[in-house]
Amino acid sequence: MSPESAAQAAEPPVLVEKRGRLGHLILNRPRAINALNHDMVRTLQRVLDEWAHDDEVETVLLTGSGARGLCAGGDIVSIYRDARGGGSESVQFWRDEYRLNLTIADYPKPYVAIMDGIVLGGGIGLSAHGRFRVVTERSSVGLPETSIGFTPDVGGTWLLSHAPGETGTHLALTAGSVGAADAIAIGLADHLVPADRLPQLLQALENADARSAIDAASVAPGASALLADREWIDEAYSADDVEEILRRLLASPVPAAREAAATIASKSPIALAVTLASLRAARRLPDLAATLVQEFRASVHALRSHDLAEGIRAQVVDKDRTPHWRPANLADVDPSVVAAYFTEPAEGDLVLGSPAPHVTASTPRRIGKENA
Repeated sequence: MSPESAAQAAEPPVLVEKRGRLGHLILNRPRAINALNHDMVRTLQRVLDEWAHDDEVETVLLTGSGARGLCAGGDIVSIYRDARGGGSESVQFWRDEYRLNLTIADYPKPYVAIMDGIVLGGGIGLSAHGRFRVVTERSSVGLPETSIGFTPDVGGTWLLSHAPGETGTHLALTAGSVGAADAIAIGLADHLVPADRLPQLLQALENADARSAIDAASVAPGASALLADREWIDEAYSADDVEEILRRLLASPVPAAREAAATIASKSPIALAVTLASLRAARRLPDLAATLVQEFRASVHALRSHDLAEGIRAQVVDKDRTPHWRPANLADVDPSVVAAYFTEPAEGDLVLGSPAPHVTASTPRRIGKENA
């Protein structure tokens, strides 16, 4: 190991700083695009709990080390080892991670997340539930779970199910990412600050209130390409099941719709079915806490499935990009298997202070208020 690598390894994975009125949390695994592990979750929870009662801290700021992004998601190689070995470390990781997501959503002080660069999966859980969510022109925000045989978690199904129309369904099933304008338009972010203004913003947050500092640095996000495509997105993704969604996409005269169909067809069939059912159920759940319980159930059941380990193997471990899904086709997905993802796992439910939601895979697809 080089001296530089040794120095990086010796640094804590989360840096904790206080400057002026600001408490600054810095995710510090730049070589892994700050991928989130259990130690980081515990540190973030501990410090946020302390700062909630610290009169010296008026605003909390979250950023990521390095130039590549805030956070590329959870440490899925660890999840892969757990899935292959029948372990349970991932279950406890998710318990703590989802509690942290709710802590951020309910935080009593202004919580500012700088969503610069890559922000995926668990990175969204650390940022998109905050009070002030700042993107830049370099942001790439997404929930790529169906690509690895998993389903959106960290409150992702709550966020996407409340996006305008069916834009969230489109993003979830395609495992796509969006830039700044789209992220703001569908409710994953609030403010666009040019990357070259970030140093000015961070300095201003030390002495000014968060809203004033962010408003002073922000610019208009421009038009959302995703919202411009709502006509074909809403028509296709309002279907009751993934197979019908694919049929509508393939029948569309819009090239982007047919491209979306090809993308979806490459994902895990069971993950697609569970994801769609999760999104539809999330629309009728009362709050984020109930949705996190639902997501916890799905995550634990996915850990015991074939497709999660296989998807991570193909994408991250062997990198052959040729996952062998089981089943291989949507037509062969057993509805009873999908329904099982919504039941309390043997490891017990996630306890967040809210009653466990009563949801099933047969929950009606079009539920709750229509999104604007």
